[in-house]
Amino acid sequence: MHRLKEKNLPHCIIEHSSSIEVEDLNQKVFLGALESRLFETDGRDIKVRSIAYEHYQTGTAKDAFIHVTLRILCGRSDSDKELLSSSVMSKLESIPLVNASITIEVVDIDRNSYRKKVV
Repeated sequence: MHRLKEKNLPHCIIEHSSSIEVEDLNQKVFLGALESRLFETDGRDIKVRSIAYEHYQTGTAKDAFIHVTLRILCGRSDSDKELLSSSVMSKLESIPLVNASITIEVVDIDRNSYRKKVV
């Protein structure tokens, strides 16, 4: 299967409850994206950032959560997207959590409107 490699992507945005220890959360998402083999082999094009939430509601209880949005340039196959989300999920599943949810979504970035400039 041909894998389209794009420089400067993906953007991995992690949202999580502040109750989750995040010492290696970014690293786990980075490694999951890297191990998908969809990007540069040294990982230089993988960007990861996280946001902790103090104020949130998850149904009727305040359960912990991790939600990862993987933003990639459009044009990838469904199987590539599934591979990416599965690879990241396998890394996140190694975090010892209790009463927490982990969700991942892969979102296409429109190539025509995406811009990047390093200054």
